[in-house]
Amino acid sequence: MSDLHLPRPFLKWAGGKTQLTDALLERMPVHFYTYHEPFVGSGALFFRLYREHKIKRAILSDINVELIDTYLAVRDHVWDIIQILSEFPHNEKFYYEIREKDPWSMGLAERAARMIYLNKTGYNGLYRVNRQGKFNVPFGRYKAPKYLDKDNLLAVSHALQNVEILCVPFDTVSARAKPGDWVYFDPPYVPISRTSNFTSYYANGFGLREQEKLRDICIELSKKHVYLMLSNSDTPIIRSLYATSFFAIDEVLANRAINCNGAKRGKITELVITNYPARFPLKKSDIAALT
Repeated sequence: MSDLHLPRPFLKWAGGKTQLTDALLERMPVHFYTYHEPFVGSGALFFRLYREHKIKRAILSDINVELIDTYLAVRDHVWDIIQILSEFPHNEKFYYEIREKDPWSMGLAERAARMIYLNKTGYNGLYRVNRQGKFNVPFGRYKAPKYLDKDNLLAVSHALQNVEILCVPFDTVSARAKPGDWVYFDPPYVPISRTSNFTSYYANGFGLREQEKLRDICIELSKKHVYLMLSNSDTPIIRSLYATSFFAIDEVLANRAINCNGAKRGKITELVITNYPARFPLKKSDIAALT
């Protein structure tokens, strides 16, 4: 398969990890069985792993129903999506017409085409919903957005053929992951300022209680001898949550991909946390330290 036909993320996503995949790959386990990604988003790390033949089995999941339906549709009905997107014009009038349509009145392929179109033509590639769960991103100012990328959609569909895709909460991964599996968590980040809160992927948001629950899941997985990696913002909250001698916390540089102030777009530090800094599987003393 040529580079032109290798899968890349087909959706833009706030916090997407395309620019961070090199740093993540440097910290991946040497060997693992099934790869799990409970906050799949754009799937940047999954697609990179697939391109480099580093995974044999994967389970991708999220609680965003429209997102998961889009993945399922691309996997199972990619030609229908391509046909629908080929008929979508790029103009502001059509954008607001399709945005206002009830996605649940559509078939799976049409709903996925709508998601891809709005994602690629909306402002800054944001996915944001209001309290009623309705997509509310305004029209973007792109001259020629590539919402119909036939080659990549076909490559993505091929990559997803043997992948299990689930619409479930992140904590359910603890029941699926087996010893020797690898789980990568990319949750909505803790805001680094009051103006940088991009947690409205779901109507209910993702707050401190959810971050604490995620930390507890990381401990639970560690006790099961599951490899885990987690990325998040470099904030006192995250450093405190994972401040144990067992978890390794690394600083990495990342591009600030979404900010309404162009002057504030640049390199910032993020945290990559793993539970295999020196050895794995866990020893009994490690498990006792986490209890």
